[in-house]
Amino acid sequence: MTSPLHARPFLRLPARLQTRRPTSAPALSPLALALALCGQAAQAQDVDPTRTAAAEETRSNDDRARALHRVEVNGRGGAASARQPGDRSELTLKPGALPTAVQHISDEDISNTNIGRDISNVFRRVPGVLANNIDQGETGNGFRMRGFATQGTHGADTAVYVDGVPQNVPSSQGGAGHGPVFLEWLTGDMIGGIDVVKGPISALYGDQNRAGAVDIRTRDGGAATPSSISVGLETYGLRRTSLVLSNTLATHVAPIDSLLIADLYRNDGYRRASSTDRDTLFWKLSTRLDDARYSLRFTRYVADFQAAGYLLLPDLDKGLDPRSTQADNPGFGNARRSSLVFNRAPADGEGGWYATAYAETLERTRGITTSATQHTVGVDDRDIFGARLSNNVRLGDDAALIVGAEARRDRGDAYRRIDVNRAPSANYVNAQDLDLLTYGVFAQGQWRPARDVKLSAGVRHDRFDYDIDNLKLPAASTTYRRGVTTPRIGASWTVMPELELFANVAQGMRSPAAEQISGSGATGPLGAAGGIVSAVAPSKVRSYDLGFTTAPLAGWTASGSAYYIQNSDEIVGQPDGSFKSVGDTTRKGFELETRWQISGSTRLYASLGRILEAKVNNPAANTGAQLSVPGRQLKGGIQHRRALGDGQLTLNADAYLISDIPYYVGTPATQEREMPTYIRYDLRASYDWRQLQMSVYAVLQPQRFGTEIAYGSAAGLMISPVPRGTVGASLRYFF
Repeated sequence: MTSPLHARPFLRLPARLQTRRPTSAPALSPLALALALCGQAAQAQDVDPTRTAAAEETRSNDDRARALHRVEVNGRGGAASARQPGDRSELTLKPGALPTAVQHISDEDISNTNIGRDISNVFRRVPGVLANNIDQGETGNGFRMRGFATQGTHGADTAVYVDGVPQNVPSSQGGAGHGPVFLEWLTGDMIGGIDVVKGPISALYGDQNRAGAVDIRTRDGGAATPSSISVGLETYGLRRTSLVLSNTLATHVAPIDSLLIADLYRNDGYRRASSTDRDTLFWKLSTRLDDARYSLRFTRYVADFQAAGYLLLPDLDKGLDPRSTQADNPGFGNARRSSLVFNRAPADGEGGWYATAYAETLERTRGITTSATQHTVGVDDRDIFGARLSNNVRLGDDAALIVGAEARRDRGDAYRRIDVNRAPSANYVNAQDLDLLTYGVFAQGQWRPARDVKLSAGVRHDRFDYDIDNLKLPAASTTYRRGVTTPRIGASWTVMPELELFANVAQGMRSPAAEQISGSGATGPLGAAGGIVSAVAPSKVRSYDLGFTTAPLAGWTASGSAYYIQNSDEIVGQPDGSFKSVGDTTRKGFELETRWQISGSTRLYASLGRILEAKVNNPAANTGAQLSVPGRQLKGGIQHRRALGDGQLTLNADAYLISDIPYYVGTPATQEREMPTYIRYDLRASYDWRQLQMSVYAVLQPQRFGTEIAYGSAAGLMISPVPRGTVGASLRYFF
């Protein structure tokens, strides 16, 4: 509830805001804790008197199976990652059955990807997706697709979930804007699978589901994951050590699968005065009781960083060293995140009850360089709680229905302050004490009126109950009570075994940001007079999709989709500082993809993503109409496996191109320009021999000053230069 203004001193800033400073205090070392826990878990397992000879034999067989899996030469994963005609006709909760374009990323795909400095690289091969960290420290993970980039490069407009827990952070100030996604705590070892759902067709995803959704699932322990320890090195000072301990703990009730992962990451950075230190501990326990599978996951993530900022392309063209630091005044920041997540799901099949409950603490600080003496320092200090409950029911042989409800509460502070010479000043961009409650209900059904035809329909109703205490402009403190309903419907038709068609019409939505509801005015001190409250509505989009999947030859699949997206109530700032839901944007485009399993050991893929139109139909005065999104994306690659001696050699080569990205310069910012074309090549070779896995890789970005990380400014294009070439190597020992 909103705190009455008279309940606190008029100008008093909460203690967290008064004393909070970026800290470089030593972080908890998850590896040390993990080693201690590993020793205790292993000891408990080894001396457990209840273990039988049969259990030992099973474990031995599992270990042999793991070793064989690592050196097996086949095409596993090639067909599984490609959509097959008829998949959408299945009655299942798997995202691949939705009547839309869905890309599945398996754990094998991840293990053969150059992740390096950025977990966003796991999306490198997904058609039409530009995913990246902006190379300014732990600032979030951008995910741009289908012409959506209206909140910058930090992940908004795509709903991202990990184990059923939403990752978008509303009204963030320590990241960038409203709804950023922070996935830096994830490592490739933790991920069991990812599905990228294009468009808002699924009613199971809520806030920020406008461009689509990303569903990430973490791995289980026990026989599902081998234990290992790895070390990695990469040019420009990246060092990484990871421990994966997977085992099964015998108890009197039921065996418990345990997966403990500790990751130590140190990166000096390509740019001067840039570095990131990150420690992550992940521990997941899972077991089966009766007809359900339960899991409990704990995560602790600690990071500190310096950031070199952005450089002007005109200055680089004049000879400025691309490794320079913006204004010789690096940015800075830190992050602390602790999470506890509980999940329940049916153990056999998909029918039954699903439950998720979670609690998190999130603290983030980011200082952005604005001059040689100043930073804008954004801070989030949140406690987050949430739960989700749903029931999936099979209605005969040809219908299924899932209904559910969920709620999330964010409570804490969000502010941006001006620092001068690394000392806090009295001036704030904004400062709010937030109590944000989001809750809703959803239903999604599937029905096959004929063997080869399936209809899908869903609906959500979400409510936003916000209490916003504006510490900068107390007169703008307010409550916000609004709801939004978003229906969707689609159909798929397996015309013949080699051809499937699909179509859908769907609505998605995004909640308004707190600063759009409770305006903060010009930069100034806390407790100032004035303030504007805007009664903006949640922003909805309507998306139309039409597509196909075909398999004309054995091992060869092709798919494509076209989309048309309308947004008639985008939230737009007004000259008086208020916000109104008056924006009108249009997005049109298409995506094509093909995959070919040439042989049991060789496969290739290629895709084209084309945005034909992404514009603001009624732009504000003195602003451009074109959205800064890539008009063209080309992706392609090949993987080859072969036996080599007693082991297996895996070779991967990938290429990626983006172009036709508009931006604006000048004052007013109406002079349209186009960003330079960006090309990236990824090469990787891995050799599995007995219990060892050795990998070497290279990333080539040959364009002069080529980068995905850029934005327009009055003075020209601001970019974060990246190295034209990096190489790395890793060694992993399985045990």
